[in-house]
Amino acid sequence: MMSWIVRAALVGFAALILFPDAALAQGKKEPPSCSAISFRPLADGSSDGEDEAGMYKSRFGRIVVNGSVKGGQAQNYYVTINGTRPTAATGNLPASVASCAQTKKLPAPTKAAEPCLGDRFQVLVSHADNKRHVLFYGRSAGKWQLCSVGTA
Repeated sequence: MMSWIVRAALVGFAALILFPDAALAQGKKEPPSCSAISFRPLADGSSDGEDEAGMYKSRFGRIVVNGSVKGGQAQNYYVTINGTRPTAATGNLPASVASCAQTKKLPAPTKAAEPCLGDRFQVLVSHADNKRHVLFYGRSAGKWQLCSVGTA
């Protein structure tokens, strides 16, 4: 008589041979095609210099929203992905990026506004054309504005 451990091992081995793609796909997870992460601004009275407003970390990377502070007030916010600023996007963005923004109730990407200030921030990440597009939005007076568009 075979023990239940040997039987389970044989069944697993048979499944790997018969369905190799399904067995391998279970271990590998892809990042979501469209995601948005919210961040709060720095508190008033922060020390001058560069300060971290918020951080999000997953197995797919690390997103940090930083603020430049002068005189205790934030002067500008920007985003870094895995420790570096995204490379500025050139040319037209894929339609899936605008669709992603619409899904997350953010305005379609147009011209970015500088400086980036607001009472709330969103980092939109869209995977398209084998690239990770990163859009950074700030909300001021209840209205979202695009602050930067890049690829990481």
